[in-house]
Amino acid sequence: MQYKNEVEAVDALHQSFNNIKAEISKVVVGQDDVIKSVLIAIFSNGHCLLVGVPGLAKTLLVQTVASVLDLDFNRIQFTPDLMPSDIIGAEILGEDRHFKFIKGPVFSNIVLADEINRTPPKTQAALLEAMQEKSVTAAGQTHTLPKPFFVLATQNPIEQEGTYPLPEAQLDRFMFNIQLNYPAFADELNIVKNTTSNKTVQLQKIIHADDIQYFQKLIRDIPVTDNVLQYAVKLVSKTRPNSEYSTEAVNKYISWGAGPRASQFLVLGAKCHAAVTGKYAPDIEDVQAVAEAILRHRIVRNYRAEAEGLSIEKIIKDLL
Repeated sequence: MQYKNEVEAVDALHQSFNNIKAEISKVVVGQDDVIKSVLIAIFSNGHCLLVGVPGLAKTLLVQTVASVLDLDFNRIQFTPDLMPSDIIGAEILGEDRHFKFIKGPVFSNIVLADEINRTPPKTQAALLEAMQEKSVTAAGQTHTLPKPFFVLATQNPIEQEGTYPLPEAQLDRFMFNIQLNYPAFADELNIVKNTTSNKTVQLQKIIHADDIQYFQKLIRDIPVTDNVLQYAVKLVSKTRPNSEYSTEAVNKYISWGAGPRASQFLVLGAKCHAAVTGKYAPDIEDVQAVAEAILRHRIVRNYRAEAEGLSIEKIIKDLL
């Protein structure tokens, strides 16, 4: 992909983003904010956690994204008996009496980790290592994962019986925690109309893996002013109880605040949000636009907040 300059490249990203969103909307109805967040995470080279009750098209969304972006896609259904080798692959003894590595489903551009909290920590850790290192180690050999590599994990907020919640340190690996809500009445009418007939949708492939890697680099090159940087870092710093910038409410209701990774993601997310909305540099509004999804899973409320029914979202909105 050759563009005369970065301005032209950002324009191309803005146009591609709109085309991708329009294409996905043919299949996934009424989840515009969710689609936008998932695409921002992909272009920022981050991973996503999708939280929502069953039947809200979480899996369909991921399959559609993979199809429109022309990427390899694998789905792993997490169960309590899943082993790390079921994800990353295993060494087997071949016919020639030599060991060879058979790649697992994690060797794909987009991996859908369905119900990630249903599998024991040992197996969760295998996936999280792949997310962080973008490679897999088996029998002393390191195997690099394909690029781009992107994990979309889903979690069901109801029925926590027999689940293994992701520890805070592992949640921190996810750029966004995206909450899916029930569709609006008009959208649900559309969904039912489209899915209970023989209507089929042909999806166009809008961009390819090389384009995505180019845009990921482009987003890191976008300049950011000092006041936006300071705003992002200060916002994260405000979430830490008893720190220099923490508010009275944070000291009262929060037991742990967000770490430095949140500041990095806020700046990257703001750059990407600016680019996909047609701006050449992020401002404070772009930081605010991505703040909730980035901070939601990095702040731990204390008992008092839970007893008073104070949601994380309310606390974040007050900080903004």
